[in-house]
Amino acid sequence: MELEFHQLDLRYESLRVHRPDRERRLLASIAEHGQQVPIVVVVIAEEPNRFVVIDGYKRIRALRKLGRDTVNATLWDMPETEALILDRSLRTAESETALEQGWLLSELYSNLEMSLDDLALRFDRSKSWVSRRLALVRELPQSVQHYVRLGKIGAQAAMKYLVPIARTNTLSCERLAEEIARHQFSTSEVGQIYDAWRKGPTYVQNSIIDSPKLFLRTRREIEEYDPESVDAGKELLRNLDIVGGIARRAARQWKEADRMMNPAERENAWLCLQQAINDLTVLSNKIEKENVYVEFESADGNPGTSPQGSGDSPDCPCPESIPGCRQESHPVGIQYSAPDRSSGESGKLSSGDNGSVRLLQGKPGPGP
Repeated sequence: MELEFHQLDLRYESLRVHRPDRERRLLASIAEHGQQVPIVVVVIAEEPNRFVVIDGYKRIRALRKLGRDTVNATLWDMPETEALILDRSLRTAESETALEQGWLLSELYSNLEMSLDDLALRFDRSKSWVSRRLALVRELPQSVQHYVRLGKIGAQAAMKYLVPIARTNTLSCERLAEEIARHQFSTSEVGQIYDAWRKGPTYVQNSIIDSPKLFLRTRREIEEYDPESVDAGKELLRNLDIVGGIARRAARQWKEADRMMNPAERENAWLCLQQAINDLTVLSNKIEKENVYVEFESADGNPGTSPQGSGDSPDCPCPESIPGCRQESHPVGIQYSAPDRSSGESGKLSSGDNGSVRLLQGKPGPGP
């Protein structure tokens, strides 16, 4: 039979994942040879001239893109529930993902009122299998499922990596999904992001969620690193320069972010900052202990003289964000102040002072 598009009810379109590559091939085939396989429909009892589409949503989308007005259809004389189950049992061309199975089971369970026992019997599966598929749909945020349906996030990546994140932090899962959909990361790349997120402390997790593309690029650079072709000293200076740049950017962001963050988020920001300070303090102590730091020598040959007269480095201003340049306060009310400089030891960072970072006097950072 031939039907016009306005006669079709597309209520079950969301049960299938869009696969752009397959749809492109189907579009080219229909454009060249026409529609070869009819769609499957069942009649709506209350509206005899309207039909619910059971199978053939890709063909409908392709025909619409080609400007066609009608579609060839096969009418199954059975209720919607029976048609959906039969269609699923006949699928052999492509395997369904667990997420797609969950969508179908959720539709049958929630809207068509089939029990868990009935679903297990009809799908020839255990009741626990049905429950796991339903839980999968409930645990993954709807915004993430939307990206999966559109084909912007792979179903496998969503099930294997985004669901565990959603169980821990729904907001982080949604933010990461938005970045994955924007940049079209592969399943392998999403796996790398998840693995680093799972193993990292809170401040690392937040950094990865905020900029997964930067994380992947940095990871690739590390994997491609060849010690024989890279000057280790220059690489260290470059990395420290990047750390300084990130710190200054965060200082600029704080004023605006402070107005938008709730107390819990401010506390989390404070903890992340303290972790970063601790990490830098460990590095500072390590460099000092191993005598890697080489003091600058002045023009008259006296070691230890500050080279400030030679000009200021653009990367080493005293930003307002660095404790020691001005008094700071904890974002949720914990006060701390600049370190005491009266001892004259301004060129060193005390190993016991983990609550502040000082600019090393007379020792400018690397240039850009």
